[in-house]
Amino acid sequence: MKLESGEIFIDNMRFHSRHGVLPQEQATGGDFVVSVKIQYPLATAAETDRVVDTLNYAEVYGIVKKEMAIPSKLIEHVAGRIGKSLIAAMPGIEELTVKVVKKNPPMGADSDGAGVQLHWINN
Repeated sequence: MKLESGEIFIDNMRFHSRHGVLPQEQATGGDFVVSVKIQYPLATAAETDRVVDTLNYAEVYGIVKKEMAIPSKLIEHVAGRIGKSLIAAMPGIEELTVKVVKKNPPMGADSDGAGVQLHWINN
């Protein structure tokens, strides 16, 4: 059996950011949770135990943090920027899923949050 690729994931990164349509959301901000799942060729890293053969998790987090610091009206836009930035920085990515959840969104519902999940495939 041959290992083709694997997935690296970072779940539930927490941020306080100024994303939203309402003036109060833009002024005071809100709490967000971001998760990323990256399909990447991990066969070499699984054999060599060398950091250079995999993705740098800290770099992934740094890219997400940078994009979360830029205010946007829509979380769809935020997720799109995160995805584009990760793909630009890490050309070996085969597939990518970015999930952004706004905790306690101002919609009058009792829920854990509302969010968006975007998925890219490198053809």
